[in-house]
This record gives sequence, C-alpha cells and structure tokens, in this order.
Amino acid sequence: MLMQNFSNENRKLALSKFENMLKSNKVFFFDSEEFEEIVYFYLDTGKIKLANKAIELSLSQHPSSIRLKLIKVELLIFENRLKDAEKIIFQLEKIEPTFDEIYIQKAAILSKQNLHAEAIKVLKFALKHTDDLIDIHSLIGMEYLFIEKFDVAAEHFKICLAINNEDYTALYNVIYCLDMNELHNEAIVFLDKFIDGNPYSEVAWHQLGRQYFYLEKYNEAIRAFDYAILVDEYFVGAYFEKAKILEIQNKYEEAISNYLITLELDDPTAFSYLQIASCYEKLENSKQAMRFYYKATQEDPMMEESWLHLVKIYLKEDNVQKALYFIQKALEVDPTNLDYINLFAEINIKLNLFEEAAVAFQDSITLGEDRIEIFLALTDVYHFIGDYQDAINLLNEAKKIFGDYVEITYRISGNYFLLRNEKEGLFHLENALKKDFDYFEIIKEVFPNVFEKESVKKLIAKYRNA
Repeated sequence: MLMQNFSNENRKLALSKFENMLKSNKVFFFDSEEFEEIVYFYLDTGKIKLANKAIELSLSQHPSSIRLKLIKVELLIFENRLKDAEKIIFQLEKIEPTFDEIYIQKAAILSKQNLHAEAIKVLKFALKHTDDLIDIHSLIGMEYLFIEKFDVAAEHFKICLAINNEDYTALYNVIYCLDMNELHNEAIVFLDKFIDGNPYSEVAWHQLGRQYFYLEKYNEAIRAFDYAILVDEYFVGAYFEKAKILEIQNKYEEAISNYLITLELDDPTAFSYLQIASCYEKLENSKQAMRFYYKATQEDPMMEESWLHLVKIYLKEDNVQKALYFIQKALEVDPTNLDYINLFAEINIKLNLFEEAAVAFQDSITLGEDRIEIFLALTDVYHFIGDYQDAINLLNEAKKIFGDYVEITYRISGNYFLLRNEKEGLFHLENALKKDFDYFEIIKEVFPNVFEKESVKKLIAKYRNA
C-alpha cells in the first residue's frame, strides 16, 4: 500500500475538508498526501464510490502524480477493471521504469488473471529496484502458494523472517507451507532453530505445540504451550490448545480450567462454551453441562450442535418435553438436517404424538433419507395410528428400494392381518418364514394381536418343526 505516515489529526482535518467540499459543491485544494489518506480511508471503510470520487478529483489537481495514479490502479484492480488498470501501468512503466510499486501493481493484475508464473517474474524484477525486500518476498511467496508450490513459497517467507524475526505473518506462512506438505517433523526442526534465536517468541512456542499436537505427542505439545503462556500469560490460543489436549487425555477438570481462562482473557465464544460443556458431560455432571450448552446457544443460536447436546441430555434424564423443545430449536437452525428430523420424530413417538412423528419421518424421506430403519419406523407409526394401507404402500415402496428384506415382508403380513385380509397376511407370512424363520419375533413384538391368531400360530409351528 502506498499510503504515507499521516497523523490522525491531519486525517480528520483532510476528511472533514473533503466532505464539506462535497456538501457545498465547492472545489478545495488538497496536497497529494491528503488525497492518499482520503482515498485509503474510504477504501478501508468500503465506501468505494467516495474513493473513486476522491481519486478522480486528486488526479485533476495532481495529474502528474505517479503515486495517485497507482492508487487509481489499485481501485481498478479492486473493481476487477483489469484492462483499464493495465493501460495505466503500461504508461507508468515508460515514465518510471525502476519504481517498484509499479511492478507490484502489475503483478497484482497478473495474479487476478491467474497468471501467477508471470506475476512471479514481475515481482522478481521488482526485487532489483526496491528497499522493501520483505514486502516483495512476501508477495512472491503468496504467488507460489496460489500454484501450490509450498516448498518454494516457504523459502521466500523464510527470507522475510530472516530480515525481521518479528514478522509473525511470515512465520505463520512458513509453518502453513510445511503443514500443507505434511512435514510436521521438519516444522519442529525449523521452529526449534527459530526459538534458539528467539526464545521469547510466544508465537513460535505456540506453533511448536501445534506441530507436536499433529504428531499426537501430547506431553511435548503441552510443554510448548506452557512456554508460550510463560512468555505471554494472556495468550488465549495457547490456553485453548492446551485445553484440547487435556480433554483428549481425559483430564477434563484441568481442561475446563484452561477453557475458563480463555473466557476471562477474551470475549466468550459459543465454541468455548461447547467444549466446557462437553467436558462436564464426560464427567457426568449433567447440571453444569446443560448450563454451558445453554450458554453456547445464547452466544450463537445458530450453533445447532449445542441444541442437540441439550436434547440428548434431557432424553437421558427422561425429560422428553424439554428434549422436544430443544430439538425444535435445532430444527429452526437447520430444518433440513435428517438426523434432527428423525430425532424429532422419535421424541414425538415417546410423547405418543404419532401423527407428528409420521409427518417428520415423511419429511425425512422426501429430503433423501435412504436408511431402511427410517422407512420401517414410519410404517410402524402408520400401524400405530391405524393407517394400515399406507403402511403396506410404504413397505412395497421400501421393497423396491432395498430389495426383499425379511423385516419388510413380516410387516406387510402384519398389516394385511390388521386390514382383515387373512389370505394376503398368511401368504406374506409364509414367504417371510421360508426366508428367515427366526425373524417371526417381529410379529410377536409389533403385532401382538396378530401373533395370537390360531392361523398364525399354526403356520409358525409348521415352519418351526420343519
């Protein structure tokens, strides 16, 4: 970015003067640096129309300013008007062939066109004409990231880090490149060497902990996170990563302590509450688990996972009405989630709300549910509410999808008996008994009245003796 150092007071004055000019329709004079500040302010605040208005006025007052023309190029690139941007860059190259910023913007245009190799060539040329090596090497590294040459990208980020060992963006990018190549051991070697020269770099210690975490070397990871915390006791990320490992190690109380510290140091997040709740649930402390799951829902009502955990706890405690309330909340967030819809149906069955359950299972199948268990569950609901023909129709549909499953045939038989069509009932029952006799218990469990029929007992006895 081209913007020069500019005091807040000067910025406020320049902006006030510019906005007064727009309101009064008068034309005031600004120096080029004031215009730079004004344009970048509007860019940063997303007021693109005002940024364009300011840059046009600036060029009318300073038509020979290369810096302002380059800001114009930035705006054009931002608006994806790459041809217009190219025209200005072409003109500027002729005027100032050694100005590094011209080539940075030229590379930005090429990058936008996915011409990353060409962008790299331009940036390497810019290296010959700049004192800002970090900026150019960082841009070259990013271009190599775009074409997934992570090893080459890492070398350029390492150069940035060698020039400025507090360039944490470069450090993160080096580790990112090694991660993408799954070179976790190499990342550890690199970080160890970096820490030798920079033992008070909490970021490096934190990244070292993450690498050990990937390798499941949890004790080494905790040691690294502890060092990060020792350097910076307010380092939220280190506490959080440490807590995750303690949770994996089943040290739930210690994990909770570390998660709670993150809440003290930073604004609470739904995810933090969720993790704390999960630890309490594993400690079988339902009261505290529910408390923190509920906090998670308040922090982020769109996190349906929190609602779902509450549902499961209330079901475990046989508080079905509360479970119904919270599964409805989860469905408000994600109304097409098949697991939630099916759970909603099951809860309605527990409450003897069979028609509501039937509608839910129907919605689930309409949305693409393809598990035979759900088809069978819906047919059983139809049976409970006396819709025997609907049950048979659905079972025949299930047979087309899943083939000749014996559970389907037994249920078809049971529903025909309930329709008082004994002939079809016996026909399907005999087919089922031939296929798999042991499953006749389905008749006993799901259709107890049918099981007591003499004709049914006789047919079962025939195949039992066979």
